[in-house]
Amino acid sequence: MNEVINHSGDWLPVVFIALMGVAVLAYAILDGYDLGVGILLPMGDDDELQRDTMIASIGPFWDANETWLVLAIGLLLIAFPAAHSLILMHLYIPVAIMLIGLIMRGVAFDFRAKAAVDHKLAWDRTFKIGSLLTTLTQGYMLGQYVMGFDQSLPSLLFCAVSALGVTAAYSYIGAAWLVLKTEEKLQTRAVRWTQRAGRASLVGVIAVCAINPLVNPGVFDRWFTFPLVMFVLLIPALCFLGFVFNDILLARLPKADDRHSAVPFAIVVGIFTLCFSGIGFSFFPEIVPGQMNIWEAASARESLQFILVGAVIVIPVILLYTAFSYRVFRGKATELHYH
Repeated sequence: MNEVINHSGDWLPVVFIALMGVAVLAYAILDGYDLGVGILLPMGDDDELQRDTMIASIGPFWDANETWLVLAIGLLLIAFPAAHSLILMHLYIPVAIMLIGLIMRGVAFDFRAKAAVDHKLAWDRTFKIGSLLTTLTQGYMLGQYVMGFDQSLPSLLFCAVSALGVTAAYSYIGAAWLVLKTEEKLQTRAVRWTQRAGRASLVGVIAVCAINPLVNPGVFDRWFTFPLVMFVLLIPALCFLGFVFNDILLARLPKADDRHSAVPFAIVVGIFTLCFSGIGFSFFPEIVPGQMNIWEAASARESLQFILVGAVIVIPVILLYTAFSYRVFRGKATELHYH
């Protein structure tokens, strides 16, 4: 914590790392559910109508959700250029693979409507593969970040666990979104998907929570120093309770009149927020674990002051149009139409 004390008068990097954290969390929640829906697309010959409904549930939102990823990377590049260079140097290949996955999703989303009927399933498979490719690479990159970009075998194994864990988490929030947005047989199916993905996500969270303090001594000291430990351990405790409560609730869904269908998604959003809070607490004020803190990576103070003016204008606009779009397209997903 000495860095915080020594730089306590220089608050601009703290503001920008907070904005970047909000953007990353918003991306993980919003693009996370539509990536999860893509992963969950059923590929059976009799599942075409359900695939159409699932695509319809994310159709108005999925492209705009990626705005938060662009914002987060833009803030990293402009506010913390040294960290941007270092991170991208280590993650160049997985970032390229992730972009290929995102391109596959975008192309498949449009072409599934324009292709011949007998090619539609192939484009649905492309959408599913693109979603999987994106989530697996994002999980791998998170693992690399936590491990300080170490390339040893244990680190790579941890990255593999992280890749599977993030994929399970995105499937979890995607399935919970379908519980909220669909009806009848598809909703019942989504409830089962949410239960299974939730249990897999819990295993992933426990694995990361157990391994991270062991490989990062600084993280262990931060989490288990008395008396702070009495308060910060509320984060994993609440997270665990969220998983348990959601599993119990899902066993009782769907209910008459669609009661409580929004609760699973709200709980998963809470779990995501708690997990990101835990990551932030583990590493702040470092922006590259073990190598660079936010003050060392930050742009000149004059540059940050100038950028802050733009951020104060742009971010509320993004929030407003996001809220407006979700308000306009609230309610259950209806039959898919292309215009």
